[in-house]
Amino acid sequence: MPFGTGTEAVLDVAVHMASTGIAVAAEVTRAARLVVQDLAALPPATHRQAIERIILGPFASLALQWLHEAGVLAALLPELEATVDFSQEAGRRHKDVWEHTKQVVMQASARPYVRWAALLHDIGKVSTREFLPDGRVTFHRHAELGARMFGPIARRLGFERGDRQRIQALILHHLRANAYEAEWTDAAVRRFDHEMGDLLGDLIDLSRADVTSARPGRKQEAARNVEALMQRIFALRELDARVPPLPPGVGNAIMEAFQLPPSRRVGELRKLCEDAIERGELSERQPSEYYVDYLRRQGITG
Repeated sequence: MPFGTGTEAVLDVAVHMASTGIAVAAEVTRAARLVVQDLAALPPATHRQAIERIILGPFASLALQWLHEAGVLAALLPELEATVDFSQEAGRRHKDVWEHTKQVVMQASARPYVRWAALLHDIGKVSTREFLPDGRVTFHRHAELGARMFGPIARRLGFERGDRQRIQALILHHLRANAYEAEWTDAAVRRFDHEMGDLLGDLIDLSRADVTSARPGRKQEAARNVEALMQRIFALRELDARVPPLPPGVGNAIMEAFQLPPSRRVGELRKLCEDAIERGELSERQPSEYYVDYLRRQGITG
């Protein structure tokens, strides 16, 4: 096996397992437990790079489980270790957060940002679990807490700022695409698209991976839901590329209503209307008077 020497060999074992799917003998696991405390002496980049190679591997789930059994997970990612045997629903083994997480990693596109977010997207559940009187379990705001928890993890593993921000945003927003409903207004869909920006592709891939129901119908429904959201986003992008949200002549109407000459101020007032459309406060492509009335209600006098 292509293992190094010393403490770093423990990480080599997991990387090899993730790439080949070949399990190791029990004595290797016992030996790893004896030196796991020495992993702290390795540079943060060594930890980060090894974990990344593991989660990008075709047998990542097998290697992640070995990290837990060897005590490496508790040493390097105690926030993730805390999800082991942590149930999302009382009495339902397949709803274990750790088992769910490994499945999401395996289902996610094998790109670093997506896999890191898949690995850590539910770490906030441990501190937010609440049992309701009707037997249901909730994890209110676990995405927000998980995103905050990633900050110290990122510093501990030596992530660069841009990488940290992107993974943190994926964790923060990982529930949003799967929350889509056909009743969302066009303004809400546009707002989601604009807020996600270049994060959208990774977020959609993470959302698709985050469905691990044992019921095929549930997985198909979730996939259709995300696909419907993407179709609306593409349709609205195409529409907006052809038809501006404000009608022709609104600039002239603003100049006449507020006694303004052609100037930057007219552009600023148009922008106020466009921003209100994006927030869902105004409808698009209405008569010019509709937008002039809105500006007056905002106290605009010129």
